[in-house]
Amino acid sequence: MRVHHLNCGTMREITPVDTQVLRPLPAVCHCLLVETDADGLVLVETGFGTHDLRDPEGRLGADFLAWSQPVLDPEETAVRRVARLGHAPADVRHIVLTHLHRDHVGGLADFPHARVHLHEAEHRAATVDGHPSYLPARWAHGPQWVTYPDHQGERWLGFDGVRQLAGLPPEILLVPLAGHTPGHSAVAVRADRPGGPEWLVHAGDAYFYRGEIAPGLPPTPPMFDALQASVETDRPLRLANLDRLRTLLAEQPERVEVVSAHDPWEFRRLSAPAGAAA
Repeated sequence: MRVHHLNCGTMREITPVDTQVLRPLPAVCHCLLVETDADGLVLVETGFGTHDLRDPEGRLGADFLAWSQPVLDPEETAVRRVARLGHAPADVRHIVLTHLHRDHVGGLADFPHARVHLHEAEHRAATVDGHPSYLPARWAHGPQWVTYPDHQGERWLGFDGVRQLAGLPPEILLVPLAGHTPGHSAVAVRADRPGGPEWLVHAGDAYFYRGEIAPGLPPTPPMFDALQASVETDRPLRLANLDRLRTLLAEQPERVEVVSAHDPWEFRRLSAPAGAAA
């Protein structure tokens, strides 16, 4: 399977702690587009969508707009990214989400025909429990939800409850990784990258900056630390899962690559080798 790295939402500039090692870059909404052999296209995350551009304050909220300063460029929406790669929106048959925060699901309505896969606990937290960090307008169009419970799944590379997704090949897995939100998950893709790692793990917002899981980088930018502290729902659980990611990357660096949703330096490093629009 071929995997494209897509930025579906540029946001405010992040200043690193050490500007001699890393230069300031705007945060991104790092999505994946997976080309399967028999099941169409799979979009991992959706970033901001065309509906967000039409009504930014109503769809995203004034506070979010003020803090994140999204560019909201129509050319960065997933539906435009998909088209530039030579595909029609209808070719995206499945969407897999790490969680339901507004900067991850804005493009859902641009692919109303797609089946939307996510953890059952995340779906419940957003649609039943009604935590204020979720905005129901994002799924008012009635997505075709496919949810996965805690009590099923298998052990995979040190993680429990890992699930193959309905209607998709075993090379795409949902990996429970709660803490940032109640049902936050990672998405693992067995990628076709000659000479590269066997698995690409999109860890969503489990971390915002690669220095949290990889040694040798400057400390986490204070802006990212403050953001995580303001939104995480279970800090001990998130940190425990972060430690598992750190261990996985340290023990199997040739087999596994881990990416996050918003780290701009990580995205820049990975997007060019994958041959995707940046």
